[in-house]
Amino acid sequence: MTEPITISALEDVPLVKPGDDLAALLIDALVAFGWMPRPHDVLVIAQKIVSKAEGRLLDLSTVRPSERAVALAVETGKDPRQVEAVLSESHEVLRAKTGVIVVANHQGHVMANAGIDRSNVEGSDNDLVLLLPKDPDASATRLKSAIDAHFGSDIGIVISDSVGRAWRIGTVGLALGAAGLPSLVDSRGDPDLFDRPLEVTMTGFADSIASAAGLAMGEGAEGRPAVLITGLSWTGQSTPATALIRPVAEDMFR
Repeated sequence: MTEPITISALEDVPLVKPGDDLAALLIDALVAFGWMPRPHDVLVIAQKIVSKAEGRLLDLSTVRPSERAVALAVETGKDPRQVEAVLSESHEVLRAKTGVIVVANHQGHVMANAGIDRSNVEGSDNDLVLLLPKDPDASATRLKSAIDAHFGSDIGIVISDSVGRAWRIGTVGLALGAAGLPSLVDSRGDPDLFDRPLEVTMTGFADSIASAAGLAMGEGAEGRPAVLITGLSWTGQSTPATALIRPVAEDMFR
């Protein structure tokens, strides 16, 4: 009998501040939850608390916009200082229109405004914005190592963010970083229900996990930045979230 999949928000994660030991905070929340480690458990962590713990806050009053940033700010109606921050966090600008700049960030993730925003950033200073972690896969690996060392577990970690998608309205969870699980599952050659081999099926496993966790995590003031998922199963080696990035040569929109 297949084990049911459960999605549970951890209710005891405090507001995270720059310099906090995020792994210790998550360990305390898992203890309070009464977690007993099992194979293939996954902890999904909101990008914002990872970024905050890593001190990825930027004071826009310290930013001096370049000519390119000023020109893009005029085109998009955005703060030129924030545009400069977007450019600094990106290696390619793909599209720009009023209110949004779509870029490929330094890890290769395609997203609006390089993931930079002010939402859920505490304080009254409107000049503070939050950047993505510098290396989300490395962040996931560090958190996994600390949690595993404490519990004697082999947990999967997904660092998630909310992003829009081509062809669709609305945001869903996306895996920016992952450790301890296969981010991409290649099912090509496996049989379908009628024993025909699958020809093109490749599942964005880490993205699916991030999106499912978003149902419990919420998008606004819910204050539930960590979600435990149990009952999953997988085979294969662990691969980082960057495995999900489509190579430019295969991208029909670039």
